[in-house]
Amino acid sequence: MFISNIMNPFSRNALSPMLQRIQVKVASMTGHKAVLRRGGFTFKQFFVAHDRCAMKVGTDGVLLGAWAPVAGVKRILDIGTGSGLLALMLAQRTHGHASIDAVEIDNEAAVQARENAAASPWADKITVHQSDIKQWHLQHTERYELIVSNPPYFDKGVSCATPQREHARYTTQLDHSSLLQCAADRITEQGFFCVVLPESIGQAFVSQAEQQGWHCRFRADITEHEGKPPHRVLLGLSPTAGEFFAERIVIRGPDQHYSEAYTGLTQDFYLFM
Repeated sequence: MFISNIMNPFSRNALSPMLQRIQVKVASMTGHKAVLRRGGFTFKQFFVAHDRCAMKVGTDGVLLGAWAPVAGVKRILDIGTGSGLLALMLAQRTHGHASIDAVEIDNEAAVQARENAAASPWADKITVHQSDIKQWHLQHTERYELIVSNPPYFDKGVSCATPQREHARYTTQLDHSSLLQCAADRITEQGFFCVVLPESIGQAFVSQAEQQGWHCRFRADITEHEGKPPHRVLLGLSPTAGEFFAERIVIRGPDQHYSEAYTGLTQDFYLFM
């Protein structure tokens, strides 16, 4: 199966100017005209402002938002929502039938996520909570059929320019064991917890999850070209054992063009697909 990409698949934080240039280029090629706002990314049904967020709209989040299973889902929890991208994508995919709680520790990002949700067609379905998920999940009793997270995955390294970016990049504030425990406390028995991670970290995450009682039910390894090793992995975990499904998604076909499969996956989101 070939799935293509219009954002840099090797970057956790694809920068908005690059994405907007791609939108303008595609628009000129297809003859479409659109007003593209600055400071964020324009999708078909919503705009994500991210100029006050440490991590911008990027390929990882879009892949996860398009891939996570939503059939029959009524309640969704987004851990570390950032700009609110995942919450907005999932609100669109569930046609406004799901109630979404989006938790974000950084105040500026939470404010911007709240503004993005309020400006979307699903303002009454998305609630943004400015809180540390490690405390928040202890104060709430709701259970969710779907929990998603595009979590930090770097060990502590060179200091970032801001504390906000450090929290978004490094696991010092939210290590994977704590993340898995928070999700376990809030998931329904048949629910799914979905994450996106570098492939090099994915297996260690699965091993940690299995030690904490999770079962890996879905896995998609993402690679740029056929014959190349995967660089990202999408994981779907459940507290309930069951059939395991695995796939390998190749981003570009032999002709280097975006594939029909990826166009089908993203055409409800990207303006010029």
